[in-house]
Amino acid sequence: MASAEPKPTRVLIVTHGCRLNTADTALLTARLRRAGCEIVAEDETAFRSPALVVVNSCAVTAEAERKSRQTVRKLRRRFPAARIAVLGCASAASAESAEALRRAGADLVAGNPGKRDLDALLREGAAKSAFPLRTGRGTGTERSFREGVAAEFPRRTRAFIKIQEGCDNFCTYCLVPLLRGPERSRDFDETLAECRQAAAAGFPELVLTGVNSCAYRTPDGRGLAELIRAVAALPGEFRIRLGSTEPGRLSGSAGLLDAIAEEPRMCRFLHLSLQHGSNAVLRRMNRRYTAEEFAAFVDEARRRVPGIHIGSDFIVGFPGESDAEFEEGLEFVRRCAFANLHIFPFSPRPGTAAAVMPGRPGADVVRRRLAALHAAAEGSKQAFALSQRGCELPVIFESVDADGTARGWSDNYLEVTAPADAVPLGRIVFWRF
Repeated sequence: MASAEPKPTRVLIVTHGCRLNTADTALLTARLRRAGCEIVAEDETAFRSPALVVVNSCAVTAEAERKSRQTVRKLRRRFPAARIAVLGCASAASAESAEALRRAGADLVAGNPGKRDLDALLREGAAKSAFPLRTGRGTGTERSFREGVAAEFPRRTRAFIKIQEGCDNFCTYCLVPLLRGPERSRDFDETLAECRQAAAAGFPELVLTGVNSCAYRTPDGRGLAELIRAVAALPGEFRIRLGSTEPGRLSGSAGLLDAIAEEPRMCRFLHLSLQHGSNAVLRRMNRRYTAEEFAAFVDEARRRVPGIHIGSDFIVGFPGESDAEFEEGLEFVRRCAFANLHIFPFSPRPGTAAAVMPGRPGADVVRRRLAALHAAAEGSKQAFALSQRGCELPVIFESVDADGTARGWSDNYLEVTAPADAVPLGRIVFWRF
């Protein structure tokens, strides 16, 4: 009598951090399925317990690392018999970070390269009761890459398409160049093929993402604007959203604004990572633009693309930040009138130049500055929403509340509500905001 087919390994993937991590998880999903695994969702684990749990971790701040360890401890308690693999930035931030994850309950600790190699690592460790400890920082000198699989996005409205990896900026506060390696861009044809597949599968929004999307450039010289126009020419009913961008790369990028302004499928959205509004602080951060250059680009984007959502990030309490520098930054935030602002207290990352810089403001000072900045950001956020009142916006409704209210997001990233029986889910529709 023939033996029964072995059951596929059940895998739960938990993702922390940025949109690029979400795109990496989609590629990891495809690789694991290709290796014969079955991917289970969080809400299925009560009756379909995973044999393997993968944590795609983040290390942008010390708090993000702490959350990764906390997640591992919780997962170890929930799934005592499962093997737990931690991949991504927190697993490679330092040898101490990797060891802390192992003590929290991880069996395998691997850096970002482990996302490509996990199926091989699984085969290598198949006969072992526990995986060996592995660490590794981003390395490699290639300027283009292929993923070898097309990403899979179960239970998602948006398809997160990885187009770029790594960073060459070496901002003094940031570990990303060490964790993800040098800048490199995904093969143009493979990227376009993944976008074509996602559009054909019915995804109404494709998000082009990387560490810095504007660094996209293929060996033959094609850049982000060319990629956008090629994706926009694909058949299907979808829109295109651009992931985080570095202002230093944008200040001379008229071609990108041309593409956003001229391609109807482009979302009116830019997330430009400012980090501070004082030129003195920007220099200490090793940011490669001035506040004036940033403001000029924002003004031009708003002129070219009416109703565009301009979002950003801001670090409070960077070493040496004086009262005058903070006030300069606060006034700059008010001047830019961001539709959304992510605000972070400075978090020293071991191995970066800023971690040993003197003159960090005290905790009470940072709290007061955070409160002032949050108040300014909330005011400009509300003002942007108010400016769009009465406009018909292209919206993708994604969920329905218990009271029958559908919720979705416009192309310029405003949350929109409507009666659930009046709108379809998962399609682009026009709705008056």
